[in-house]
Amino acid sequence: MAIQSAERVSQTDASDNYVFQRSMLAYCKAAEIVHGNVLEIGTGSGYGVSVIAPHADRFTTIDKTPPPAGILPEGGNVEFCRMKAPPLKGIQSGCMDFVLCFQVIEHIRDDFGTINEIRRVLRPGGKLIITTPNKEMSLTRNPWHLREYTVDEFKGLIGCYFDDYEPLGIYGNGKVMQYYENNRQSVERIMKFDILKLQQHLPRWMLRLPYDIMNRLNRRKLLKADHELTSSICTSDYFLKKADDKCFDMFFVATK
Repeated sequence: MAIQSAERVSQTDASDNYVFQRSMLAYCKAAEIVHGNVLEIGTGSGYGVSVIAPHADRFTTIDKTPPPAGILPEGGNVEFCRMKAPPLKGIQSGCMDFVLCFQVIEHIRDDFGTINEIRRVLRPGGKLIITTPNKEMSLTRNPWHLREYTVDEFKGLIGCYFDDYEPLGIYGNGKVMQYYENNRQSVERIMKFDILKLQQHLPRWMLRLPYDIMNRLNRRKLLKADHELTSSICTSDYFLKKADDKCFDMFFVATK
């Protein structure tokens, strides 16, 4: 059985549906307001391209690795650039109307430098739309993340470079919360075997493979236990409101 990284969410693997639909909410909400020149930091699997591109005059999406073949449309208004951030090399100051940064900042060592670079490339009045997991709702340590933030910590990061920002969070309805509770109980059972608390102390690189294996197996176990619940969750089961400790992700909109 092939095990793929749990950090690359699949739109075709039913066991990823809970996470995929949550990720899609960010793109759907962004699509309601984006226009002009749009930059995305973190193409990932590329499933957000078809949501954002129709609303942009020009959509540039960057990542250190290309998305799967066939995801990006040929020609048109979409351009993929292979690069790491920061810096945003080759992107002129003040040229972007919107910058999207979804589930990426927790992977970047220089998070403050990244937000500063985003501010640089935005036009006056341009907007950053950014999401990141809420540390308070994480069930275990994620070795792929350099750090996670509380709401107040994330306000501190964004507030260093943007005076005007709206601190929203992504929440779920009863169906979503039932899945979260099932997941919490399952993870809790798994973690009982870690009697030495190794997941808290081992270097991140040592934890990545076992984390991916256990995360993938756990998601498939949850799917098998309640296929209807897992597969029926959709984007509309998630919603935005003011961020607090109970949101799954922060969803901040900052204006230059």
